[in-house]
Amino acid sequence: MINKAIINTENAPAAIGTYSQAIKVNNTVYLSGQIPLDPKSMELVEGGIESEINQVFNNLAAICQAAGGDLKNIVKLNVYLTDLANFSIVNTIMASHFEEPYPARAAIGISRLPKEAEVEMDAIMVI
Repeated sequence: MINKAIINTENAPAAIGTYSQAIKVNNTVYLSGQIPLDPKSMELVEGGIESEINQVFNNLAAICQAAGGDLKNIVKLNVYLTDLANFSIVNTIMASHFEEPYPARAAIGISRLPKEAEVEMDAIMVI
């Protein structure tokens, strides 16, 4: 039997389209893409790519927590960057949010993101 639940938290940005922040199916949580929006103002954070990456991880962490887990439960992470030259910055900041064993990951270069963000990430978490 499939047990499906919508995950929602005010500690992460509200969905800006026809999607949920996350969907939990049994013990797997599928987290929607997060861009660096401040959950209170719903505006992009200022301070450059480092601030954007940290905010995305904060948003993912808030959704993980709402689902009963945390970042260490992420098994697959997809990173979307408008400039792949920022990949090394992602690695450095990711190391401050995760411990080994790190999740499986893909890094994808794309031309544009919503609200002109420079980074977006989605994830799969198992709890």
